[in-house]
This record gives sequence, structure tokens and C-alpha cells, in this order.
Amino acid sequence: MVTRVSTWAEALPADWRSGTFLGRIQTQAGPSPILVRGGVAYDMAQVAPTVSALIADRLFDGGEALGDLDTLDLAQLLSPIDLQCVKAAGVTFAVSALERVIEERARGDHSKAAELRGRLEEALGGSIRSVVPGTDEAAALKEALIADGLWSQYLEVAIGPDAEIFTKSPVLSTVGLNAPVGVRSDSTWNNPEPEVVLVADAHGVAVGATLGNDVNLRDFEGRSALLLGKAKDNTASCSLGPLIRLFDDGYSMEDVRAADVALTITGTDDYVLNGHSTMQEISRDPEELLRQALSEHHYPDGLVLFCGTLFAPTQDRDEPGKGFTHKIGDTVAIRSERLGTLINQVTTSRDAPAWTMGIGAFMANLAGRGLLGAK
Repeated sequence: MVTRVSTWAEALPADWRSGTFLGRIQTQAGPSPILVRGGVAYDMAQVAPTVSALIADRLFDGGEALGDLDTLDLAQLLSPIDLQCVKAAGVTFAVSALERVIEERARGDHSKAAELRGRLEEALGGSIRSVVPGTDEAAALKEALIADGLWSQYLEVAIGPDAEIFTKSPVLSTVGLNAPVGVRSDSTWNNPEPEVVLVADAHGVAVGATLGNDVNLRDFEGRSALLLGKAKDNTASCSLGPLIRLFDDGYSMEDVRAADVALTITGTDDYVLNGHSTMQEISRDPEELLRQALSEHHYPDGLVLFCGTLFAPTQDRDEPGKGFTHKIGDTVAIRSERLGTLINQVTTSRDAPAWTMGIGAFMANLAGRGLLGAK
């Protein structure tokens, strides 16, 4: 069973030598941003000490050449973002909308999920898949569901005018390729959420994309939407990578809109689950989600936005009708043709490596290296 990506060729898209990428590596001195162009990696710390600053000023040239990227130690690779706010859009696909309704009505009890899924699918048919959020058709569907006693706060954000946007994880808390990802030790119903993640500047302008795993606790959120913070924000519960692919002549927002995301979960118990998500079925355009994420707020160091997932695991793992939940040691592999592969192994947030480099420690490190005077 493959539990880690061991070579750059396995981590990166097939056309990586023709693309432009940003990321971060751990050097002996501390974390440094890197630019990858034409297959060559450049240490950008003297150009700008953070990925967020490189993006803000579009500093995508220069730096100290480190050689071909595939000659660097893959173990140095970190999450590709630093000071950006980590935001996420929820309930952006019809299937995931139904699963959120099921969680809510099951009150976090996975044993009730199969029965509820059947009832909702019978009541809704294919109508929710074709409706455009915020339209008159969506409003009519809402009234019909209310009349049938089937309305939910999750359907409100799925087909209403306002998207669900939440803060997923604190600044600097995300983990990268091959790092453990965590679920709370007291969760009994949880799953990965493989997603395309937009990377934007302070004005909400997207400059590129990467892959992400928005680890979710279905039992916590299912008991109450007010537990969303506990369901989403835990140590090592947010992974990103392997690198940010910057928009250029060969990669654009159209590629994001057309992206397919594949997921494979492999357990130490020989359990295998394969899933697939396509951005072509998203209910709101990625740029509209980014507009709503920016709202009237200001993110001076930029933001990243998880775009949501079509994947909602219902395949039974142990007992019939109980669906899927993680076990410790699961390997989660997320792949997309133009973005590469993100692999993480599941542990508990309690047992995951402690997060120690917060904003204060990060600034102290940069100051100690004389980098805070860099642009």
C-alpha cells in the first residue's frame, strides 16, 4: 500500500516543466517560498519572504536558482501558503447538499443515514441538480420543499442567493504533502473532502489553484450547524498542495472550471474507496464563490478558498447501512491532472504533530534571518 509520495514526478502534474508554480520548503534556516519555472526551483526569500507577498506584488521572477526541482528533497516540502486566510465554500454541489441535509436530520447518527437518503432522493428527484442558485426556479423549489416539510438550512445555501462561506483553519496551520491529517479523537463519523482550492490576492483576484483536503466531522456538524467550527478546525485538519499552480498561458480559470478530482482512500484493513468530483457540476462559478468569500471584508495578506466537493462517501465500510468513516492509518490520495497529487495519512488531531510555528514564531524567524526588510 502506497502511503506517501516519494518522488516529485509522482507529486506533480505530467506537464509540470511547462507550468509555473509557487510553494514553500523547509530550509535549515526556516521556511522559504520557492518559484518553479521551466522545471527549475528558485528560492524567493530574498525577493519576498512570504508566498502571500510574492502574490500581492506578482513577484514571479528572480530568486536564487536551486537547480531542477526534482533534485530537491521532497521531504522539505511544506504547505504552499503562509499568511493567507483559509476560507471554504460549503454545499456547492447537489450531492453534498443532500448529504448535509442527511447529517442534519440524522443528528449526527450515521445509522440513520441510509433511510434518510432514500426518502430525500425520492422527494427531490433530479430537481436540485439542475436548479441555479438564487433564481426564480430555486425560489419555487424552496417553497415546494417547505410545503413538504423538507426544507433545511443546508438547502438554503445550496440553492439560495448566498453561498456558505466559512473560515476553515487559522493562518499558518495548514499541512502539506505527506504530512498526517487529523480528525478529532472523539469523532465517530468523518470523511475527507477533496477539493480544488483557489489562491487569491488581497483584492480577491485569483492567481492560481492547488488541491486541498477539507477534513470534515459529519457527526459534529450533523448534531448542530453551530458545531461547524469544531467539525472543521482542528489540528492538522486542513491539507494543501503539492504546489500552487499559477495562471499563465498554459493554465487558467477555465482549467479550474473543467477540473476533475479523483480520490482514493486505502485503509490498513485493506479497505479501498474510490471517489470522483468534477468542477463541471459545481452549482456556483468559482469566481462567484470567490466574490462572495471576499464579501465586504479585506484580507491584506490574501486568501485561499476551498471550492467544495461533489464527493460524499456513502459506501459501507464495516456494517451495512453505516456508511463510511475514517480509521487511523487511512491513506487519502487526491489527484487532478493539472494540479498533481496530494497524499496524507489519517491520525487523530490529538496525536498529530503539534503546530508550533504560529504568526509570532514565523515573524521572529524571518526577523532573525534578516528577511523582514525584503519587499
